[in-house]
Parts: sequence; structure tokens; C-alpha cells
Amino acid sequence: MSTPIPRPPGVPLLGNIRDIDPSNTWWSLKGLAEKYGEIFQIKVLGKTIVFVASAALAEEICDEKRFRKYVGGPIEEIRYTVHDSLFTAYEREAESWGVAHRIIAPRLSPQATASHFDQVRDCTAELIEKWARLGANNAIAPLDDLNRLNLEVTTLTLFGKKLNCIAAPRHPMLAAMEDSTSEAMKRPTRPKLLNWLLYDGKLKSATKTMREFAAEIVKHRKENPTDRDDLLAALMTAKDPETGKSLTESQVIDEIITMPIGSSTAPCAITAMIHFLLQNPEVVVKARAELDGVIGDGPFKHEHLSQLHYIAGIARETLRLSFAAPGFNIEPIPRNNGGVADKSPVLLAGGKYQIAHDQAMIIVLAGVNRDPAVFEEPLAFRPERMMGESFEKLPSGVKKWFGNGKRECIGKHWAWDFLNVAAAMLIHGVDFEAVDKGYVMKQDGWFNVRPVGFRLKVKPRSA
Repeated sequence: MSTPIPRPPGVPLLGNIRDIDPSNTWWSLKGLAEKYGEIFQIKVLGKTIVFVASAALAEEICDEKRFRKYVGGPIEEIRYTVHDSLFTAYEREAESWGVAHRIIAPRLSPQATASHFDQVRDCTAELIEKWARLGANNAIAPLDDLNRLNLEVTTLTLFGKKLNCIAAPRHPMLAAMEDSTSEAMKRPTRPKLLNWLLYDGKLKSATKTMREFAAEIVKHRKENPTDRDDLLAALMTAKDPETGKSLTESQVIDEIITMPIGSSTAPCAITAMIHFLLQNPEVVVKARAELDGVIGDGPFKHEHLSQLHYIAGIARETLRLSFAAPGFNIEPIPRNNGGVADKSPVLLAGGKYQIAHDQAMIIVLAGVNRDPAVFEEPLAFRPERMMGESFEKLPSGVKKWFGNGKRECIGKHWAWDFLNVAAAMLIHGVDFEAVDKGYVMKQDGWFNVRPVGFRLKVKPRSA
């Protein structure tokens, strides 16, 4: 006999709407995962959602023979902005997804992202130089500057356009990304009529800004022809090798917008990394010893990345604890028996739990990545457990920072390089000091999870 999936008590009609803060959904889910364990459910506005928060169950529902990506809730809402892009395409849109994926993937391969190294390094150096000019009595919000860095690097490496936004006033694209994704997170918790009456304007305005930004990227390339074989060139001119189809003008805009939204998890992770390093100064000592040994006083080169094993451990441990990309949606693959739809319950954990045949589920990485069945002292920041044989022995369920299977983040190699380059350069060249010595990590988030109220003093490394 199956075990009932736990659920907070809730209230009549509204269900568990009070258990989820629509302005901080992922922090609410983190708290529920800590309370209810490996699996739990809520009901909001008549819809049931099941959440998975253990490594074993996450690994089970990442089996692509039984389960697939579910496009619903906030991801469905952001389709207003980017339609059937790689991130938001329904399963029934497999053809258009496949065309886009086959055109884009070669430009985001490890070999392609390696060619961007110098640009990532030089943009990061711009940020460090900006901080060096602030003088001794400074106090910065690192996430703000790292968001600028991310947009600069994304636009330069993938689209060949220098925005010069690191030291400039805040770029409108950053506010539009925040407005669209925050609104997409909140809309499923409200009645549709309320969204239409009061909140549609925010999403429409943000969408207009982002699509104008993407259109300007295309216009700039048309007016400034180049032989760069980058992602923008592929979006605008490449044909799918299987079907011979190209992307439409609207699809090009969709994918241009998708890239900075997808990469916006990186500055959240780097900000959290700085906090973890301040809490663990011995990690900084070890990291600097490695950096001094590998890079020394010479120029930072791409070939150094493969030698920075401890930096890679820091990056993985940051992804584990920060859960900057906080989770992803899964649903059972429809089954049939002799041509008849099989609507019998889907069994999980060898029959311990059962869910409806079409039940949407969300993997909560705040729970999965802290699973005490896998990690000793799961809240401790230990880069060593994310290195070498220790890392290889970890179950696949705790390595889902970039999603799963064919629908995992197509930019994972780009993101990994960016995270490691930024980590190496910031640790190697900058001394950080928390403005509030008693700061305790709190996070909010929409499509990514961000440290709240974290401020720093920064200066060039002194030793």
C-alpha cells in the first residue's frame, strides 16, 4: 500500500496559497522541503503540484523513458515573451524545438565556448578595474554589478555586440528581465481575471523592451557585417541540417532574449559564492595557492582552466548550495495499453508513493542538493567533496544544476566556463569584506535565486 504524499493543511477554497509567498516562491519551497522531506504536495487555486526534494527521487523522475519536461506554471507564462523558444517549447512543438536546437547547439559546444575565453576574461577584468577605482570607503551590491557583467559577456560572446554596460547606468534589459520573470512566477498564483485587469501591463512592457533589445542586436549585425561564426550568425543564417529550415525573424528574437534570461543564474551563483568564501576563509587560502601556482603573475589563459581543480570544486559546491537555478518541471510520459490511454497511477520509489498519470512535479534543488542521505554535513561549504573521485561517486540526482536530458540547459558549457573564469579572477585579484558582518543568507527569486541584501567592500588583493 502506498504512503500518502504529505501536504500542508491549507485553507478552504484557496488551498495552500498561504504556504507560498508569491514574491519569494523558492524560499517558501525550501522551507517546505525542510519540513516535509523527500516529497510533498500543495494545492493552489484547485491545482495540485507535487514537489520532489531528495536525490533518489530526483534521479528516478529524471528517467527520460518514464518522464519528460513539463511546460506549465511560470514557464508557460513567459511564453508570452519568447513563444516556443528552446526553454519554453511544449512537447508537441518538438519539430520547431528540434530545428532551433540543432542550429544553436554547435555554437554552444565546449569548443565554441572555449573561443570566447578572452572576451569573458577581459570583461571580468573591466569589472575588477571598476571596483579598484571605487577607493577604500565603498559599499557595493555585488549582484547588481555581476548582472551587468553577465549581460555584457552574454551579448559580446554570443551576439558580437559590446554594450559597455559594466560601468554605465543600469541597462533597460536588466529591469525588463526581472519584471518579466517575476511576473511570470506570480501569475499562476492569481485568478486569470486579476492578471488581466491589473498585471498584464507589466509583462507587456517588459516584453516590448526585451524584443526591442533583441531586434537592435539583429539590426546592428545587418549594418555591421562580420565573418564571426557566432551564435547570432547561426540564428540569422543557418539552416537545420535535418530539415533544411531556418529560424523565422520572430524565432531569432525569441532565442536572443532566452540567452540572457538563461544565463542570469550565473551572477546569482557568483554572488552566493562570495558569501560562502567569506564564511570559509580557509577555502580562499587554498584557492589562491592553486591560482598562484597555475597562473602566477602571467596572463590568465584558457588552458589554465583545466588545471584549476580546486576552483572547479568551489564552482560545483556553489551550484550545490546556492541552487541559483532552483529547480525544473517534470511530468509522466503518457502511456497506453493496446492503443488505449493508460490512466493508472504512476508509482514512485518502488511503489512507496503514487501520483496521477498526468501529475506535474517540480524538483526542488534546495532539498535535493542538501539531501543528508548523500552529503555529510550538507550545509557545510566543502569544495573537496566536489572534486575528483569524491565527485564522480555522487549520484546523478545531485548533479542536476543545468536541468536534465535533452531539455537541459543548452548553454551549460558557456555557463560553466563563465562561472569558473569569474571565480578564478575574483578570488585571485579581489579582497572582499562583508558590510554586515552578521549577514545571514536569505534568497528570493523567480527563474533564478538571488541573495537578498548582501553588500560588500571590495579592494584589490593585498596579499
